[in-house]
Amino acid sequence: MTVVDDNTTTAGKRDSIFRRLYVGTGAFDVVGKRKRWYLFFGALVLVCIASMGIKGFNFGIDFEGGTQIQLPANGKNGQITEQQAKDVFAEALGRSADEAQKVGSGASSTIQLRSDTLDTAEVSKIKEALFRDLGPIGSNGQPSVQAISDSAVSASWGGEISRQALIALGVFLLAVTLFLALYFDTRMAAAALISLLHDIVVTAGVYSLIGFEVTPATVIGLLTILGFSLYDTVVVFDKVRENTRGLLGLTRRTFGEAANLALNQTLMRSFNTALIAMLPILGLLVVGYILLGSGTLQDLALVQLTGTLVGVLSSVALATPLLVDLKMRDPKFRQQADRVAARRANQARKAAERDDDFDPNDEDALAAELRKEKAYAAAASVPARNQKAHKGRPSGKRKR
Repeated sequence: MTVVDDNTTTAGKRDSIFRRLYVGTGAFDVVGKRKRWYLFFGALVLVCIASMGIKGFNFGIDFEGGTQIQLPANGKNGQITEQQAKDVFAEALGRSADEAQKVGSGASSTIQLRSDTLDTAEVSKIKEALFRDLGPIGSNGQPSVQAISDSAVSASWGGEISRQALIALGVFLLAVTLFLALYFDTRMAAAALISLLHDIVVTAGVYSLIGFEVTPATVIGLLTILGFSLYDTVVVFDKVRENTRGLLGLTRRTFGEAANLALNQTLMRSFNTALIAMLPILGLLVVGYILLGSGTLQDLALVQLTGTLVGVLSSVALATPLLVDLKMRDPKFRQQADRVAARRANQARKAAERDDDFDPNDEDALAAELRKEKAYAAAASVPARNQKAHKGRPSGKRKR
């Protein structure tokens, strides 16, 4: 983003970037540099799509199916670690477990081992090896083989969740498109929908690139972040609509300039909203992963944190520039932009003739010039005042 530094305060002192960012006077030219943002977002989407196509996703047991074995983390020789449990599993079956995770904290903590589907004999063999080598302590305070439990997960359950999530996503996108088309217009609806699809693709791509495990909690979290992304976009578009009301009859700004001003006016609100939204998400991540060791809370927090960052970036630097390009396809807005350019060229010519330093892009100078024009117009519309003769006094020559 480039900083526009030609504006000055009414007192003649140049504003700092942070103050102009806070008051929203156009500190950043996002719309004017939109081609650079298109290249950035395009490259990001291509990388994410390539990763999803080549590397794929790390699906959890709920999607792929398999067997889960759970045992207390307290053993006869002290705390049982994930690596110890994996070593015993590998020694018993000759192959490693897909995942070992510690869940909970303190005396209630457990170790979860996940692998592909095992038969009854393999499960019994693993339980005997875990009891013999690690001695997990049961509820009676003594090592017990009954403290080790197992469960089989069918892949059909995860597939059903995926189908229901896709149906919910389709209904959500349809409802969003209809709402934005009725509340704003079709161009704003199209720009918001493209930005929303970008958030979905990039969030999924981040999971593929980093290798985060995809669980049902991930799918639920992905659906929740769409509402936040949409809210941020609607806030910006509402300000754009306010700034561009009656714009076709004016020659002060083009649609792109008015949209960029609206973007700057809501920029701090977008950042503050994202920051406030991320605080409880970070708290959920800390509590779920570090303190409780809960995989569900961790998965939910990860997707929400990723989606929040992606959503605020796309609503600021993608949705509004797309809206400007869609609007400028209309001949009416292109003609209005031509009138703005002609007016500024005329003002620059007059300023050159007066040999002053008038800058048509300077907001304060432009406002002062508009006030002068209004004052001249008001003065020209007032009729000349004729001095009235005073009553009782002769108006002609005095007779002798």
